[in-house]
Amino acid sequence: MQYTFDTIGIVHSCYKDKFAIPRQARLVSASTAYIELLPPYNDIEIIRGLEDFSHLWLSFIFHKHVDKGWNTTVKPPRLDGKQRFGVFATRASFRPNPIGLSLVEMDSIEQKNGRLFIHIKGADLMDQTPIIDIKPYVPYSDSIPDAKGGFTDHIKEQKLHISFSSEAENDCQKAEKKYPKIKEFISQLLALDHRAYYYKKIDKIYSTKVYDFDLKWKINDSEVDVISLKPY
Repeated sequence: MQYTFDTIGIVHSCYKDKFAIPRQARLVSASTAYIELLPPYNDIEIIRGLEDFSHLWLSFIFHKHVDKGWNTTVKPPRLDGKQRFGVFATRASFRPNPIGLSLVEMDSIEQKNGRLFIHIKGADLMDQTPIIDIKPYVPYSDSIPDAKGGFTDHIKEQKLHISFSSEAENDCQKAEKKYPKIKEFISQLLALDHRAYYYKKIDKIYSTKVYDFDLKWKINDSEVDVISLKPY
């Protein structure tokens, strides 16, 4: 059987490239995004009562992966590159149906010029991601303190130490006029180390687009040197 779904909203996110998007939601709390609900789903009645919830489940489409295929097994990038797991035992983005699920914090709801926006924090969503459903997070049933995490229970997330070059410091000061928490955002983002654990080149310059900027950095062991943050 096949089903057709409407896109109910579009994400406007600080992440403009796939590289460096956090592997899971809520790892970078300083990140910001908003969902623009599309007609006919931009009626304020459709979210009546949503303001009383702090967090939301978002069902979305991996829109950059549609029609790119999938495999029955994958190699999680947080492991050594040799271990394989079934695609349904991972959160890999290449799936039989390219559907993702993300838990985010709701910041505010805004109506402006006939448009309806839901502002969110801690998203792991690329800019222009299509949203196909929104549900409230319900703590009494959704929270499972003694749940098992499979192979992820054995992974220790190493946080990297962040330093900013003088050029990057100046760039951040300029950017903070529009994005007051951008330095905190960059620090949280790059501390996660987005390289696959089995591929770590020294002195390579990495870059990604965030907000209105091209962000560049280098990594040496556990040290991150933020090089620059330039408008693109």
